[in-house]
Amino acid sequence: MGPLEWWWLRVLLIFGSFMLGGLLFRKFLNSYLRRLMAKTRLIEVLPAVLGIPLLIVFVVVGLNFALLEVPFIPSAVKEYLPLLFSLLLVLLGAVIIVRVGRILLEHYWAPHTETRSLIPIFSRILKALAYFVAFLLILHILGVNITALVAGLGIAGVAVAFALQETLSQFFAGLYLMSERPIRVGDFVELEGGQQGYVVDVGWRSTKIRELPNNIIVVPNSKLAGMVVKNYSLPEPEMACLVNVGVSYDSDLEKVERVTVEVAKNTMKKLGMEFQGFEPFIRYTSFGESSVNFTVVMRVREFTDKYLLTHQFIKELHKRYREEGIVIPFPIRTVYLRDGKKED
Repeated sequence: MGPLEWWWLRVLLIFGSFMLGGLLFRKFLNSYLRRLMAKTRLIEVLPAVLGIPLLIVFVVVGLNFALLEVPFIPSAVKEYLPLLFSLLLVLLGAVIIVRVGRILLEHYWAPHTETRSLIPIFSRILKALAYFVAFLLILHILGVNITALVAGLGIAGVAVAFALQETLSQFFAGLYLMSERPIRVGDFVELEGGQQGYVVDVGWRSTKIRELPNNIIVVPNSKLAGMVVKNYSLPEPEMACLVNVGVSYDSDLEKVERVTVEVAKNTMKKLGMEFQGFEPFIRYTSFGESSVNFTVVMRVREFTDKYLLTHQFIKELHKRYREEGIVIPFPIRTVYLRDGKKED
């Protein structure tokens, strides 16, 4: 038998070699990644995601060299085989990039509520970029001059960006809010204008804040990113609750402090707002026109709890002061005429 009669054996050997190489490389990749890094969900899924596309790459390359050994395929057709398989490899490369990118986004962003919503849109952006670059490479492989096309697309992109300037501004501001997380869904915030409420949604164009009267404030992200926002939920929701009080100059300040702290402790305990390692206290602050002023420092679990605690504390403190004979004064003015008679 002549050399041409063994073509089928050469085809099988070439194709089988690449097929075997693909399987061995897939196994090596799997074992290498598991040894390289600690066992995580990423390592568990990455070999499965890469395995099939990389195996197809070996199959395509092997098929390319194997078909060149088939004698009855015309030479004119064989000349185009490398071109055809190059196009297939470009498409496979785009598929691999998209799949790996999706897995990385899900691995790092899915565990976090704030970034989970970013996964679909960034997956679409990555997919569009990967296939667009693959399209340009295919045109280049086919001999098409893409310089003019790229320049035209650049000009068109500038025009579109200018037309969508406001939308893009909102989009990137929303991206900043979602990535930096200065505010999060569920946080209680106060805007520059004094509006307060809970963050109920951080979208791409705007952020929605629900006020305590159950009204919704819609703030464009570009404005929100540029203003000073007080976040009462960071670094943690627990915070101090301050109540200002004044007592008569005739009061025994030691007794006032003792009674006030007792009322504060009992009120916090009654409302289930006790904190380990924290005791309420008072600090005298100033001599007022008609009273000695001080601040009572208590603690609440979140911002809105201070309304209930202040409400209950004032009632309990007023009652206890009356029982203890502690006077909460109020300004009184008496006007006298020069002849000594009171003015009616």
